Amino acid sequence: MNHDKLFSRPLADIAGFTFDADVVAVFPDMIQRSVPGYETIIAMTGTLAGRYAQPQSKCYDLGCSLGASTLSMAQHIQVPDCSIVAIDNAPAMIEHCTTILAHEQSDTAVDLICADLLDTPLNNASMVVLNFTLQFLPPEARSALMQRIYDALLPGGILILSEKIAFADAHLNQLMIELHHSFKRANGYSELEVAQKRSALENVLIPETLDQHRQRLNSVGFNSIDIWFQCFNFASLLAIK
Repeated sequence: MNHDKLFSRPLADIAGFTFDADVVAVFPDMIQRSVPGYETIIAMTGTLAGRYAQPQSKCYDLGCSLGASTLSMAQHIQVPDCSIVAIDNAPAMIEHCTTILAHEQSDTAVDLICADLLDTPLNNASMVVLNFTLQFLPPEARSALMQRIYDALLPGGILILSEKIAFADAHLNQLMIELHHSFKRANGYSELEVAQKRSALENVLIPETLDQHRQRLNSVGFNSIDIWFQCFNFASLLAIK
């Protein structure tokens, strides 16, 4: 696993964060050292696929990056004729993900697509996964995507929505940011790396509160919604149609 040193040197001009080839090269290390509970969320995504994947249906991994959620689902799906559709708009991610999937053995078919998920048709879904994807989409586009996901889900289908979150209470919001930074420092990131990464993500990753997420999910039709994982300002919600 390549070590993430992308922000280890002082940068005169910090560009907005993009999922380019440099990020792809260190992505597994970056996300494990930056997102508390990431491995648990990925593992339980597979467990939930084993429970909720339906025969003759599709499981979607929207914003699949290097396919961690896809692989976890593929390893747990037991029902016949259930396939996975994995979508990402970063060519470097899709290229590397293709190589990773080629070395994995699974009875579950995977269709890997390089496309903008906002323009990609969704249908016949028993499961949709958005693991740390919605936060990178324009806020004004999020409700329409959620409506499309709800409409694409079969009865009894589920949505897993994992996000970096904000808090309405300013004191709590600042506390959770600082705890997250402490988590990153404990995983070997320097103060410089933490500060420069935060600058790169500003106005690129736009978090929302859990209430905003719940209200949006309710507004498109979901009634069964709750948090199944949270650590600091990272959470994963489960919504059942």
